[in-house]
Amino acid sequence: MVRFQQEVEAAVDALLLQQVILYPTDTVWGLGCDAEVPPAVKQLYKLKGRSEGQSSIVLVADMAMLRRYASAVPDQLDALLAADTRPTTYILPASRSVAPSLVAPDGTVGLRVVRDEFCHKVVRRLGHGLVSTSANKAGEPTPAVYAEIDAAIVRGADHVVNWRQDDATRVGPSRVVRLGAGGELEVVRE
Repeated sequence: MVRFQQEVEAAVDALLLQQVILYPTDTVWGLGCDAEVPPAVKQLYKLKGRSEGQSSIVLVADMAMLRRYASAVPDQLDALLAADTRPTTYILPASRSVAPSLVAPDGTVGLRVVRDEFCHKVVRRLGHGLVSTSANKAGEPTPAVYAEIDAAIVRGADHVVNWRQDDATRVGPSRVVRLGAGGELEVVRE
């Protein structure tokens, strides 16, 4: 457990220095940075080769943090989160707290309350949302496990988390649900 805590602290230290980290999530390995620091998001997008017009998911620790990044939250979201049996990203109207380049052209942001113990501790300790985008160059296949990550991505990250690198468990991307204009939730990706 000491190593686990050391990895959490090292990741948070890098994030506080506005660096990009390579880390395991509750789905696939991801590239991340502080969701409130525009220069860090710009650096992450450069490493990924992604244009700034494309949004990324923001991992949050709880509903209070989710509300910080969403300008509107459906009343039923607490119950939906409690019933979720798999990682689910909710596309909601973005607030001004999130870095502008994380906001989609339609003014929304993808938010996921993370349940993975490592990610949860990092986000809780950081106190801000954590950008989460798959650890691959834009347009390339998403690596399901650490061993599949392109060496250029590993070299380009400011900090590589040394936790679960040998885990061969394959988990797909999160389910994605969007808040509709009338307040209804629609599944975008199952």
